[in-house]
Order: sequence, then C-alpha cells, then structure tokens
Amino acid sequence: MLESMCESADQVLIGVGSCNKYNLRNPFTAQESEEMIDSYLGPRFDNYSVLQVPDFAQLDVEGAKDGSLWKNHVLKEFGTLDAFVSGNPYVAKLLGDEYEIVHPTTLIDPSKHIRLRAGMVRLAMAQGDERYALMMPTEVHNYMIKNNLVERFCKEFGLATLVGLFTDANYSNTESAQEEWRHTLEV
Repeated sequence: MLESMCESADQVLIGVGSCNKYNLRNPFTAQESEEMIDSYLGPRFDNYSVLQVPDFAQLDVEGAKDGSLWKNHVLKEFGTLDAFVSGNPYVAKLLGDEYEIVHPTTLIDPSKHIRLRAGMVRLAMAQGDERYALMMPTEVHNYMIKNNLVERFCKEFGLATLVGLFTDANYSNTESAQEEWRHTLEV
C-alpha cells in the first residue's frame, strides 16, 4: 500500500500510530517502525515523510473518551490533505468530516491483494516459523535480523503471542487461523 501511494502521489505523509506504546500489539518502537519503512521505501522514493501519531485512548477528557484529542493531533500534524488513507472504521468516523477517507484496498490492484494481518506475522515469529520472512519485504526482514528485533520480540512477547492464539477472538479458532496462514503463504 505504501509503495502504491508513493508511486501515485506527489507527497505522502505516513503516520506511525501508537508511537507512545510498546507492548504486545505494538512490539516495535516508533523509531524502529520508521526505520523499517525507510529500509523499504527509502531506496526508491523521496516523496514521503513519516510522522509519529500517539495513542490517546488512555486519556479521559471530561469523562468522555471521544477521540477528540487524537483527531485534533492528526489535524494539526497532517494539515490539509487530498485524502487520508485508512482501513480503520473508527478513524474514518473521526476524520471523515475533515478528510476524504480512502480505503487502502482501493490503492492496490486487486490481483495483488494479500490477506495479511500483523498478528499473523507475529504468530509465525513466536512459533519460530521462518516463513514469517515471506510476509514482509526482504529489506524489512534484513533490518529486523540486523537489529535483533525478531529475537527480542520472541523473548519479550513470544509466549504472550502464543497464548493469545488461544484467547484472542481473532485467532480463537485455530483451524481458521491456520487456514488464513496457509492462504497467505500460497499467495
């Protein structure tokens, strides 16, 4: 998706979300995420910038968690845009009155669509399944290996990821998760 955006736009602003979180759902720092993006896009494109976007979900504003802090931050940092690309319905709801919301799948030729979730990559890494490398650009995989990120991920979050396989609603049906995994590798 990022590659398609860089190919078709004059300037692309890429938001690294939850930049203030380091946990099971966000097992890489914002800086590492930015460097992974640069490792792939940098050699081919110079028309993008990366902005870090914090997660404000933990903040309670006058008793309401309405997303207004996050929305105001995004509007301030991103400014005027031709479009905002997101597949997140909550983000679309928050920003739909300010930006044209474009779903990422519309930017990629349907023949190149791959059903892939970050949780699938993390699960493969936690299981020690080297096929996780097939789910990411070679440059990103090389960056992760060079910086011992796979090893660190497994040490810090591997067990929790494996336990999550059986407790997370997205992966509670192990047959379904395995079928998704097989489909991803076949594509």
